[in-house]
Amino acid sequence: MRLVRWQPFSEMESLRDRMDRMFDELAGINRQSSTNWTPAIEIQDREDALVLRAEIPGVEAKDLDIQVAREAVAISGEHRYENKAQEQGFFRTELRYGSFQRTIPLPVAVENNQVQAEFKDGILKLTLPKAQEARHKVVKVNLGEDKQETLPSTKTDNQNVSPQETASSNN
Repeated sequence: MRLVRWQPFSEMESLRDRMDRMFDELAGINRQSSTNWTPAIEIQDREDALVLRAEIPGVEAKDLDIQVAREAVAISGEHRYENKAQEQGFFRTELRYGSFQRTIPLPVAVENNQVQAEFKDGILKLTLPKAQEARHKVVKVNLGEDKQETLPSTKTDNQNVSPQETASSNN
């Protein structure tokens, strides 16, 4: 005989779930359709683009719909259910099936006609080039004049600024 550790809280949670299902069945509520799932995402801000990665395991590329606007990305799709017949005994599935949708607001405007997408091993990667007005601009500060000049953001422009100009622009 094997000793098993008693976990009262997990048993109480299981009992609560069974009671919830029983009352939902009596009321005619379908819990499966009300379960919402959205993919986990991360957004990385690079100098000239945003990189959005979404974790979408078990979904095929043909079942995904991706729409990119200047200020947001909408990802929707469907995780299709495979009918499996078990000949002996019962089976249980805890995997999520059904459709999902997620809209992600972007921190800056992007060029939505130049998006690059890659879908591999359940990870969707979108490279979203920033709109020209959203890219970082370097402003050259002239100490003797009231006029300021806007320069495109490049590493060489930052190296041409003298230490005195850098100190005065930081103050």
